[in-house]
Amino acid sequence: MTRPSRWKRWGRLFGISALFVAAAVLGTAAGVLFAFSDDLPQISALDDYSPGIITRVLGRDGSVVGEFATERRQIVSYEDIPPVVRHAIISAEDGEFMKHGGIHPILMAWAAINDVLARGRTPGRSTITQQLARQLFPETVGFERAGMAGRIRKVKEALVALQIEKRYSKPEIFTMYCNKVAWGNRAFGIEAASRLYFGKSAKEVTLNEAATLAGMLPAPQRYNPYASVQLSTRRRNYVLDRMAEDAYITKAEAEAEKAKPIVTRGQPAPPPSVAPYLLESLRTQLEEQYGAKVVYEGGLVIKTGIDPVLQRSANRALDDGLRRLDKMRGFRKPARNIVDEKRSLETFRHPRWTHDPVAGEVISALVTAVDGGTIRVRVGRLTGFIGRTGYAWTRRKAEDLVRTGDLVEVRVGKSRPDGGFDADLDQPPTLEGAVVAMDNHTGEILAMIGGASFERSQFNRAVQAKRQVGSLFKPFVYLAAIDSGYTAASILSDVPTSFDAGAGQPPYEPKNYDREYKGDLTLRRALEMSRNVPAVALMDKLGPPNVLRYPRLLGITTPLPEFLSVAIGAAEGTLLEMTSAYSAFPNQGVRMKPLLLLDVRDREGTVLEQHRPEPNQAIHADSAYIVTELLHGVVQHGTAANADTAALNWPLGGKTGTTDDYTDAWFIGFDPDITVGVWLGFDQKKMIADKATGTAVALPIWTAIMKDWVGRRRTELKTPPEFARPGNIVIANTPNGPEFFISGTEPSGRRPN
Repeated sequence: MTRPSRWKRWGRLFGISALFVAAAVLGTAAGVLFAFSDDLPQISALDDYSPGIITRVLGRDGSVVGEFATERRQIVSYEDIPPVVRHAIISAEDGEFMKHGGIHPILMAWAAINDVLARGRTPGRSTITQQLARQLFPETVGFERAGMAGRIRKVKEALVALQIEKRYSKPEIFTMYCNKVAWGNRAFGIEAASRLYFGKSAKEVTLNEAATLAGMLPAPQRYNPYASVQLSTRRRNYVLDRMAEDAYITKAEAEAEKAKPIVTRGQPAPPPSVAPYLLESLRTQLEEQYGAKVVYEGGLVIKTGIDPVLQRSANRALDDGLRRLDKMRGFRKPARNIVDEKRSLETFRHPRWTHDPVAGEVISALVTAVDGGTIRVRVGRLTGFIGRTGYAWTRRKAEDLVRTGDLVEVRVGKSRPDGGFDADLDQPPTLEGAVVAMDNHTGEILAMIGGASFERSQFNRAVQAKRQVGSLFKPFVYLAAIDSGYTAASILSDVPTSFDAGAGQPPYEPKNYDREYKGDLTLRRALEMSRNVPAVALMDKLGPPNVLRYPRLLGITTPLPEFLSVAIGAAEGTLLEMTSAYSAFPNQGVRMKPLLLLDVRDREGTVLEQHRPEPNQAIHADSAYIVTELLHGVVQHGTAANADTAALNWPLGGKTGTTDDYTDAWFIGFDPDITVGVWLGFDQKKMIADKATGTAVALPIWTAIMKDWVGRRRTELKTPPEFARPGNIVIANTPNGPEFFISGTEPSGRRPN
């Protein structure tokens, strides 16, 4: 046989064999398609694909005060992803992305051969489209990596990838990928990752930062710079080399970037909300309305009336006040020691160490040494020093307070030249407290604190705790009296008095706080000095049912028994309802329904619900003004009068509240625009401290909050506001000086207004 004829014969045999192989491949492919056709997803569903994104809660100034999310994600368009990021991700994950049809047939074939020979885990890198298929359809494709399940997963992944490539363009696929994938620390999508690690939008990242982000993708929890700067740097350098090989950058540019350190500017977790208790109340309300999935993944935008500046002032004032009072009870031994837990002093990292501490901040610290009367602590990478003055309040020696390995709280002081800092020893308070601030004119909740620490307890004492209100109840008694014809100048008796308590009951004999009696005094002075006997006498004369009608009109729903002792605070109430009731006095008797939520919009901006102020003329405007002036007198001349409140030089009114056994201390006060309520106590009722009156412990916290508020308002207003005075309020002379009256009730000697 001649050589040419031999070659022809071999050619025919090869052609026939190739046809058989092709037929087998096509048949196998058809079989695979047929076998998995029922399991594959409808790719057209991606036309309406909308990945879960962060729901944001906004304050009245438009700033973010909190978030709800299972995945921290912000959606971006292809145009928002800069070329440097696109090139870095493509080089790192799929250099042929712009050329292939969704899969690498040769690489998949090689992976299959290795899989059969090695009988182990399937090697081979998936394309970006295959990764997207796995991320988008986990129920269909799965995440199995080894054995037969791994091979089936690869086949399904490839089939879905081919369908995705057939339906969508490369930019669309790449954008879906960048918005979907995880980047560690609960960040999903390139925008959230850029902000998390570098504190900037994806549009602003540098080459170095883009390579760092791309390098994380294979194992983001391991390769992110918060977990390991060393591993993250190694991966970044790999990406830079790949980008140079793909001609996106030059070799020199790659080497220059590799010489730079990775500098993070974000933080590994979102900052805690400025108003966590309000946020929790919102979450409960929204989940009931829309369901948890919509709340956590729907990208809602929720507007509240929260004033972030006022909220921070309240947070600071309450925390400082509680810590000051707690120190009076002495120092408590630290509850945790990491040496006892067999952990290293050098490598220990506290979850709160997300930043270098700043002066005035209270933060957890690790005791590293106690020597010569000085306690040395570590906060992150910085060392702090607590000298004798820093723990003098404990009245104990340093060696008796703490030991190496203890976790304590410190208040950061001045920085030292060596990079360290001075500090004072502190401790988390066991005393609880709550604050509510409301806009008198709209009812919007401006600030809310439900306890000393949201981490420790999510119970919202501002809304859920019903506590004895003490003398806070007295203004309702005096309001009923004003409506019944009494005036601020009416004479009341502060003398020992017995009242009939009903059949079979001993007489009720109320006592004043100081166990003294002042005799005859004006109604104004009786309220200013918070005398108990005159208040009970008024309630007895007016009748409990008549008096109790007024707190009901002002929105108090907590049951109020018809006992005379209710006049001086034997009944219970919540801080929110009491603050809301008081807000009607400076608002001309109009009570606004408390507004926690203003409006809710979906991710497209469509309004889902909206709440507007709901006014209710609860009491007469003239009576409300008289009570406002009486409470103004409390701050000027009564139980709330002191140098700090006087220094504010601002129109203020308010009332203290204290229970007989000092278990609850209150102060609720207002100016023409806002009302702020403060409560202090223990969850299990016990004495706060001896003589812990509302004046002594709650008023200073209220004053600190109002000091910040008044300071802001002075810069916004040319002149201080005034309490709105109805036209039928007149001023007349009395033996005790000028006084306000409702027209027609004034004595002779009225003077011009």
